[in-house]
Amino acid sequence: MLASSRVVTRQAATQQLRAISAVRAASTWANVAQGPPDAILGITEAFKADSHPEKINLGVGAYRDDKGKPYVLPSVKQAEKKIIDANLDKEYAGITGVPAFAKAAALLAYGPDSAPIKEDRIAITQSISGTGALRIGGAFLERHYPYAKTVYIPNPSWANHNAVFKDSGLKVEKYRYYNKDTIGLDYEGMIEDIKKMPKNSIVLLHACAHNPTGVDPTEEQWRGISDAVKEGEHYTFFDMAYQGFASGDTNKDAFALRHFISEGHRPCLAQSFAKNMGLYGERVGAFSIVCESTDEKKRVDSQLKILVRPLYSNPPVHGARIASEILNDPNLNKQWLDEVKGMADRIIKMRALLKENLEQLGSKHDWSHITSQIGMFAYTGLKAEQMDALAKEHSVYATKDGRISVAGITSANVKRLAESIYKITG
Repeated sequence: MLASSRVVTRQAATQQLRAISAVRAASTWANVAQGPPDAILGITEAFKADSHPEKINLGVGAYRDDKGKPYVLPSVKQAEKKIIDANLDKEYAGITGVPAFAKAAALLAYGPDSAPIKEDRIAITQSISGTGALRIGGAFLERHYPYAKTVYIPNPSWANHNAVFKDSGLKVEKYRYYNKDTIGLDYEGMIEDIKKMPKNSIVLLHACAHNPTGVDPTEEQWRGISDAVKEGEHYTFFDMAYQGFASGDTNKDAFALRHFISEGHRPCLAQSFAKNMGLYGERVGAFSIVCESTDEKKRVDSQLKILVRPLYSNPPVHGARIASEILNDPNLNKQWLDEVKGMADRIIKMRALLKENLEQLGSKHDWSHITSQIGMFAYTGLKAEQMDALAKEHSVYATKDGRISVAGITSANVKRLAESIYKITG
């Protein structure tokens, strides 16, 4: 009887422990909050669900051809064929990536006549596109920058800047950049804010084709920005995601970076080859730091490796090999530069056509900002309720802040787009 009682007691205890374990297992993630939906993905989903035969998606941040289709550059196809025909192995790259790519990426950004290039004092690592470059840069600054760990980004800026730098352990603040009244650059406000920053602050600058506004400083304004940054002894972090894609000229689009270096700044740089080579899914990028000497470069390079190793160990090779072929083969490079200009020119043409169509409709608004802005994105100046009306009444989809991807405009839909904007603005 006693033994039977003990068995029952043990069974009850076992069942109780199992119940407790089940509750624990079920509630481990009970306090995980529901995250907000991604704004761009939400636009894409709404666009897909719309049955309108002439719906327009202006939310996607990727180049489209004049038929609205994804575009693979002919130079990319040729480079990829060369790589496949070479029957290369799939061994790991080094921690800092494919050396021929990294060297060529630095040359493209800084220029062959740059003093840091000539003196071999640029530490560089291949990265997981531009986002990965920013993340490596944020982590390096958090670990090694000797002053306040605060990075100032423009208001507005690419949405991911805030998240990347915060997750790197940096504090994020903003400086004035966009003037909603003029739909242009708030240059005076920007300079004033830079001058008010604590000395040795980190200042993030978009090298060209500012995302999301499409508003860039003039060369003269860049000179003034450089002076203000130098006066405050600030450290410059350039994000260059659109070199060549903005104006069609890779040298022109690198003006700000190269001017800052000529003025004695030693910035760091995040590069992306997603837009200018159409290598979106290949995730090809680079992070680099201008150093004081070759000895300093070696030490910085060693710390970049220490950062990268536990993050992802080493980057993928295929996309970097494609970019390397394009950058290092003179014939492919010339072809690519022509193709980049072709993409940039199509964007510029769509801007002009949209403005022209709005004016022909008799719009009383000043749409000059559409053509004065540059790059893939344009800030229309439309309000959130107007963007809602565009989507609900005209099946035109874009973000609520009035930003549109000009790459989504085509010769076939620009007239309907202009008519839709005209109907909600008058």
